[in-house]
Amino acid sequence: MIEGRENIEHSNKIEHPENVEHSNQTNNIRQVIEVHEIGEKEGHPFAKGVVTGLLSAVFFLLISIAVWIFWLNGRISTGSAMGGAGGSANIIDNSVRAKVNELAGVINEYYYEDVDEEDLTDGLYKGLFASLGDPYSAYYTKEEYEEMMISASAQYYGIGAVLQQDKDTMQVQIKKIYDDTPAMEAGLEEGDIVVSVEDIDARSMELSELVTHIRGEENSRVHIVILRQGEEEEREYDVRRGKVDVPTVDSRMLEDEVGYIIIAEFGEATAEDFKQHVEKLEKRGMKKLVVDLRDNPGGMMSSVSEILDYILPEGVIVYTEDKYGNRQELKSDAEHCLNLPMAVLINGNSASCSEIFAGAIRDYDYGTLIGTTTYGKGVVQTVRPLTDQSAIKLTTARYFTPKGENIHGTGIDPDIELKYKYTGKRSGEYDYTKDNQVRRAVSILKEQ
Repeated sequence: MIEGRENIEHSNKIEHPENVEHSNQTNNIRQVIEVHEIGEKEGHPFAKGVVTGLLSAVFFLLISIAVWIFWLNGRISTGSAMGGAGGSANIIDNSVRAKVNELAGVINEYYYEDVDEEDLTDGLYKGLFASLGDPYSAYYTKEEYEEMMISASAQYYGIGAVLQQDKDTMQVQIKKIYDDTPAMEAGLEEGDIVVSVEDIDARSMELSELVTHIRGEENSRVHIVILRQGEEEEREYDVRRGKVDVPTVDSRMLEDEVGYIIIAEFGEATAEDFKQHVEKLEKRGMKKLVVDLRDNPGGMMSSVSEILDYILPEGVIVYTEDKYGNRQELKSDAEHCLNLPMAVLINGNSASCSEIFAGAIRDYDYGTLIGTTTYGKGVVQTVRPLTDQSAIKLTTARYFTPKGENIHGTGIDPDIELKYKYTGKRSGEYDYTKDNQVRRAVSILKEQ
């Protein structure tokens, strides 16, 4: 499966205060999610001193075991993307095996605590993918894979908080707490820095992986340690997990026949919900449309492609290429075209599928992009289960806009550069007339 949302999820930048303020004001129409897809992983030592040296042994052992699993036993089959020239590697020889055995013996003999062999082996597999230097590729244990595959549809058992991760520091912050949710009941607050989840350092993994440890069985509890702004001592919470409804689309009519649709994330039901909101607004007289993708971390490529198929005329929506030049295209057909003047709001937290949306609208000259440059994630991940019920997530291709641009690391620039500013009361109900980016979008559409 081609993945944009992992599911959630990443790691948006928290250094832009305007983005945080925006989400605070749209609390009644923002999605209840606990993961953002984008982020980077941060390596950290296995132990100090001599144990740090032993980590090298662990890493070499990882390579030997993982490569043996992948290539000698053929536990995954990746088709042309992993086959052909360069499709296999032989990095294991007798000297490597001897060194691995020697180092493993040193760990067993001298490490100050007993070592769980299963944990050590899982760490080896994870290290193989960490060696790629790719924040989006990872190994998942059986338990982690089961958590990751929690339904991405309309409901899950979580705490009802939106988390955000700084892509440079990996710091995780609670961006929003929704009303009548376990997070609110427990006393968590917007702006809290998440230090750890259970015994996991929140900065040690991508947010989409961390969130799998927050979700769980209904009415079970998750231990979360936070640091509140202005305080020096950490706070600990045991938060009950509960059912959380996840609307990904909402809308309203603005002024002068302008409709306004927020897409919080591209999930399983988003495309159908989007169509229903468009039809509802059209019945109310909508002639022009603002689509808000600010702080949208991405999602399922199938979802965004279905929406773009509904909006755009016939043609390529997006295409991917692997390292062998194999190309796959997603296209819009001629059955439906949303022929409306359109403005699309974007910011630095608009990522992945949001960028596919913005790039297609721009390349077809189908609307005006307003806001700030998007995040810049132009690669595609594939999740593959292994025979032992563990799994891997691997970056397998780059994606390109209809006109052939890969925006990875650069993002998409808006047609109208405008930093977010909200002039209303932050504690009050959101008022679109106080949102300078929405107001600019309406103004642009009035002229069309």
